[in-house]
Amino acid sequence: MSYDISLRDPVTHAVLETEEPHFMRGGTYAMNGTTELWLNVTYNYSKIYYRPDVFGENGIRSIYGLTGAESIPVLQKAIKVLHDDASNDYWLPTEGNAKRALTQLLAMARMRPDGVWDGD
Repeated sequence: MSYDISLRDPVTHAVLETEEPHFMRGGTYAMNGTTELWLNVTYNYSKIYYRPDVFGENGIRSIYGLTGAESIPVLQKAIKVLHDDASNDYWLPTEGNAKRALTQLLAMARMRPDGVWDGD
């Protein structure tokens, strides 16, 4: 199971896209990259995201409904408290793996601060 998180147009609700493909990868990804501002994040990281010092009671869903701009400080705060113990095994629920997903979402938020986060 996983979260499918995307930045969407605030009017049409369509997933926003970049001009060039990006290669940000989550639990699923496009082999040749994608232009969609979308990331699949495994639920394996949920215990980390629900910690009070990360996102709290709403977990990663705390960014849903926020604009990219509004989410930047929220994502930065969460990233700041997580360690860098990333694993080559994406599925391991390490702080570093959870952090990697958040840094990718932060990059998307910076690309399209006007977009609105949606997911699940």
